[in-house]
Amino acid sequence: MDFFTKDEQLEKLGNGILEATWAEFPTLARNQIAITWIVYDPPVLVNTGGALRPDAFWTHPVRGFAYRGVERIYPASVVKLFYLVAAHEWLEKGMTQPSHELERAMRDAIAESSNDATSLMVDILSGTTSGPELPSGPFDTWKYQRQIVNRYYQSLGWGELETINVCQKTWCDGPYGRERAFYGQMLENRNMLTTNATARLLHSIVGGVAVSSVRSQSMMGLLKRDIDPKLLPQEVEEDQVTGFLGRGLPQNSQLWSKAGWTSQVRHDVAYIEVPDLRPYSLVVFTEGKAQAKSREILPFVSQRVVETIRSLE
Repeated sequence: MDFFTKDEQLEKLGNGILEATWAEFPTLARNQIAITWIVYDPPVLVNTGGALRPDAFWTHPVRGFAYRGVERIYPASVVKLFYLVAAHEWLEKGMTQPSHELERAMRDAIAESSNDATSLMVDILSGTTSGPELPSGPFDTWKYQRQIVNRYYQSLGWGELETINVCQKTWCDGPYGRERAFYGQMLENRNMLTTNATARLLHSIVGGVAVSSVRSQSMMGLLKRDIDPKLLPQEVEEDQVTGFLGRGLPQNSQLWSKAGWTSQVRHDVAYIEVPDLRPYSLVVFTEGKAQAKSREILPFVSQRVVETIRSLE
């Protein structure tokens, strides 16, 4: 069962956004995009600093739209959002101790999408390290430890998380040694997410119920983005706004997001507040070499969502 309810209005509007996108980008195949869109109708109970207890929050209905929302897709750096929540859970439960280096890694993994920072986070979360291949016995132990984040998410009991896989580091060139062996011969153990699973995790963060209200606020602080082009870093290849959902927003909007991209995918996960409109969460995954290179598809979808939400009843 989805954490959001579907209704006729959002189905019509969401499908209209998709049709407009396919018309604008005819090389984008119907199976190369997945979307989950959550609308926060009044009274808005998200981004309140954790005003609701989890039991009350999860019983409050929200409506949404999904297209291919349950399809398993390689998430690239979007997985860092899942490691961020897990790290806060470990800290909250005393499973790991606070340190300057962990704080720095959490910040850089989200704000800068650093793969090296993510590597440290995964090491701390799992108690494993990268290195040469291991004999079968020690490797079995290592593999079991590396699955701890998956076990945590399965323990939440959310239906959306049943099919995800979040146990791999993110790479610049790719895995070597024991890391490559852990991927499997056919890369069958790659990280995999769905837009519905990602939307639910984001929903819990903006709702102030991811780990705790204080920790949710801390995570929101890391996800906050400047959308003014003059404030974006100039020296990086991708700034998590320009070729993503943030570029499709009015300049007076507020954006909290985590993007992911490789030569094969381009994704973005965002909570958005546009003045005088209902706030919303939007998760868009796109696949394919041409789509991964395009810096126009995600901004186009974002712009259409803004235009569409003005018509909401």
